[in-house]
Amino acid sequence: MSAFPATRLRRLRRTDALRSLARETRLDLDDFVLPLFVGPTSVANDELPGMARHSIEDVVAEAGELVSLGVKTVLFFGIPEEKDDEGSGAWADDGIVQRALRALRAEQPELVLVTDVCLCEYTAHGHCGVLRDGEVQNDETLELLTRTAVSHVEAGADAVAPSDMMDGRVGAIREALPETPIVSYAAKYASAFYGPFREVAESVPQQGDRRGYQMDPANVREALRECALDLGEGADVLMVKPALPYLDVIRTVRERFDCPVAAYHVSGEYAMVKAAAAKGYLDERQAALESLTAIKRAGADIVFSYWTKDLARWL
Repeated sequence: MSAFPATRLRRLRRTDALRSLARETRLDLDDFVLPLFVGPTSVANDELPGMARHSIEDVVAEAGELVSLGVKTVLFFGIPEEKDDEGSGAWADDGIVQRALRALRAEQPELVLVTDVCLCEYTAHGHCGVLRDGEVQNDETLELLTRTAVSHVEAGADAVAPSDMMDGRVGAIREALPETPIVSYAAKYASAFYGPFREVAESVPQQGDRRGYQMDPANVREALRECALDLGEGADVLMVKPALPYLDVIRTVRERFDCPVAAYHVSGEYAMVKAAAAKGYLDERQAALESLTAIKRAGADIVFSYWTKDLARWL
């Protein structure tokens, strides 16, 4: 690259219009997915301001507003009325997510419905799979995850997103659902940034933790192996979670694999900015837009974010 006067770097920064003209990374609402929580009754979420837990009736109303704002895709998490050791509410025909899917498919047929496929919200112990003697049983869990995914698609889901991090779950789900898009939480780290979500989803482990099946935050080469395995088993989209502490992982996955890459901007990342903005330490909108731009700049094609509804108003 030839040398040039430093003043050239400033010429396109002088006005908003010039900065916009030269902007390298842009936010497009079509690339964003809003997570939604659905439960027996509507409950305000103090841990995630602006993200209420919706009853089925209220989630239908919320979906109507989202569609009017231009939001095209949502991700469902279910909070059942009762839990058990197996997590049987995850695949029940009359489960909370299944009923919400049917209601939304009837009322908002154009909305893309993605479901989180995991057992942690449904198990009494809070782990993502079958628990025996304090250990999660990987292979026993695969059948239950597959039953859950199939039940979601039968109820109207357009795509499923297994988030459990059990080995082989993408392959098991792909065998049962050969035509359904699978958004795999391929590189899901054992992160400290999930706290607010776990409180809202009532999925805090009652014993131990998830480090035995979620990834070590120190590893990136392992993330590539996880992504390669999931892609080989039939995943259509590879997700990195969380987002901002793992921008290097997003970039590395983007460069290595020729498929859509997603990033989940998680509850802790969102809640920190909310808390700081409430104290007047920063401007929420500016901080949110900068954060989301960074995730896109790192290489994410799709971003799951609690700011998606706000973004629809900001853009």
